[in-house]
Amino acid sequence: MKILRHVAIALAALVCACSPREEAADPAAGAGGLTTIRFATDWRAQAEHGGFYQALATGEYEKRGLKVEIVQGGPGVNVPQLLASGAVDMGMGSNSFIVLNLAQEKVPVTAVAAFMQKDPQVLIAHPDQGIETIADLKGHPILLSDASVTAFWVWLKAKYGFSDDQVRKYTFNSAPFLADKRVAQQGYVTSEPYTIEKEAGFAPKVFLLADYGYPGYATMVLARNPLIAENPEAVRAFVEATAAGWRSYLHGDASAADALIRADNPEMSQDVLDQAREKLKSYEIVEGAHPDQLGLMTDERWAEFYQMARDQGVYPADMDYRSAYTLDFVQPAQP
Repeated sequence: MKILRHVAIALAALVCACSPREEAADPAAGAGGLTTIRFATDWRAQAEHGGFYQALATGEYEKRGLKVEIVQGGPGVNVPQLLASGAVDMGMGSNSFIVLNLAQEKVPVTAVAAFMQKDPQVLIAHPDQGIETIADLKGHPILLSDASVTAFWVWLKAKYGFSDDQVRKYTFNSAPFLADKRVAQQGYVTSEPYTIEKEAGFAPKVFLLADYGYPGYATMVLARNPLIAENPEAVRAFVEATAAGWRSYLHGDASAADALIRADNPEMSQDVLDQAREKLKSYEIVEGAHPDQLGLMTDERWAEFYQMARDQGVYPADMDYRSAYTLDFVQPAQP
């Protein structure tokens, strides 16, 4: 896990440096007395960010006293670094490893909500290779990014006995997968399977890791600790507005958010947005088992994730993993 740790160490160093935003924990007041929140996403605008854009487009943030600016991510954007340096107030945490790693290095950032109850990560295989479950991929070459090798690959090795000699470099190009039927690749359930079917003319086998027990959250809202301490009302308002935005995006008229998404990311097509939104619903990525409690996190889920990673040597046994998150802004599920 050296890559993750080295990144977090660099972020921790950034925290020690003074920045113009570090002097005031409370964000600057915007027009009309609204509290300004700069929120960074983890990639270019897409349906996977739909709830945030819907909350912005339909006024959910504004009606709760917030002036939210969405800072679009991309290949050159490092959300944890933006948070650690104070360049943004809140940001998107792509997966649970990122959150725990920041906590391990004592970067003053905390997860306050999880808007994907299931991590959308999948493994994708060719349909005519006798691969019916994830376990059948043992021994097959698998295209993985560097970040994935230090994240969900840890769980796959622990659960299925996969080995590092299966790993092939994934550059977010499916050409190597299409060229070799034995090869599998990573992806998001909302993205790569559709692209492969559209371009190659066949429906691949798709295995959602969450449906096989992968315990991680995704699309978490991360807040800087000074903001949480000085303006918890703004944090709560952001979480509540985002939940309303996701509910509307999934079950209402998504056109307002889609318009903003396509304005930020002109390369995004409407058909990709439409199919991704349907998969977010059908796979229960956002809502999980508690559709009435969007953003939910629990101590039990975080403990399960930490213990899995700890047992694989990712984190020390004495780590204060609970400092990575707070449940103060989400309502725990009732037994």
